[in-house]
Amino acid sequence: MVNSIQKLNVLMIGRSTLDSSPGGDSVQLYSTAKYLKLLGVNVDVKLSNEVINYEQYDLIHFFNVIRPDDILAHTSKNKLPYVISTIFVDYSEYEKLNRVGLQGLAAKIFSGDQMEYIKAVARYIVNGDKINSLHYLLKGHRSSVNYVSKRAKMLLPNSHSEFNRFAKTYQTTGLYRKVPNAVDLSTFDKHVIPNEEFRDHIICVGRIEGRKNQLNLLKALQNTSYHVTLIGKASPNHQGYYDECLKLIEANPNFRIINHANHESLSSIYKAAKVHVLASWFETTGLSSLEAAVMDCNIVVTKKGDTVEYFGDMAFYCEPDNIDSIKIAVDKAYNSPINNDLKNLIQKELTWENAATETYIAYKSVLMDNQDNN
Repeated sequence: MVNSIQKLNVLMIGRSTLDSSPGGDSVQLYSTAKYLKLLGVNVDVKLSNEVINYEQYDLIHFFNVIRPDDILAHTSKNKLPYVISTIFVDYSEYEKLNRVGLQGLAAKIFSGDQMEYIKAVARYIVNGDKINSLHYLLKGHRSSVNYVSKRAKMLLPNSHSEFNRFAKTYQTTGLYRKVPNAVDLSTFDKHVIPNEEFRDHIICVGRIEGRKNQLNLLKALQNTSYHVTLIGKASPNHQGYYDECLKLIEANPNFRIINHANHESLSSIYKAAKVHVLASWFETTGLSSLEAAVMDCNIVVTKKGDTVEYFGDMAFYCEPDNIDSIKIAVDKAYNSPINNDLKNLIQKELTWENAATETYIAYKSVLMDNQDNN
């Protein structure tokens, strides 16, 4: 722990839909801000589309390097040092294998960076989502990611694996500090009373979308005796996928879906459930896997992404495109004792208090280096 915290004024900037379409980055940003404040750091949270007075801050902390236009819109207006929590995901495999029609054809023809640029332009044309920087519009997605990442004073990936993927993809050798994803033990703690309505359920917590792969989970477990509960809303532009999931849920009496549950409700559901599944096409970690594990669920996760660095041999792994693989992993997890090693690891190392401390150390390093260079 850091014992003496210099008063810092930090500006955190998240995507414009951080609150209207919450995801793992929303939890990461707000939880980090909460525990930095408890350490004595002054933190303001703003959305990328807000007008900001930068003069009152010492440093800017951005989230989501794959949204470089959000970052460029602000770095061009001030000279403050900045760090980026990269949250570097790669959905290119999912896009190539699962998209259909014009989107599917485009995914097979264009690179991941080109697809991100096409989607940004499409959001502008269809939804009116503004493109904020001339650099992004003229130079494209890949150039913009390179530009913002190389000018960042430090990158803050959730794992070494994530940084290595990013460095390989964008040929960067910049400074980084691992700040792991985490749980809030003030919410997910041993005193939670289980919600018996979900006793021994198989659960999956996350936005309902193709990349999270809930449909294959439902297909894998239909016609079994398992009680399966999905918790999450349809992601924007994924209503068709949500409807497909809903058809399977309505056809299976042991399946159900809950559109929303706050963290307090979730903790009691996790506590009663038996297995949590994220059979995703990609996960940097999967915050809900950490939350479920610390509340005594065994977890089934994808190997695609950075999950192995977190869970090692303490999770049950599956292949997202193989429903037999998902079923086998769920069976093993359901019939195995609770893995207390994973629970103990999370309680000791993977807390938002520790994540905030690592983040503060990164801030201090950046500001000291910036001071020495001025």
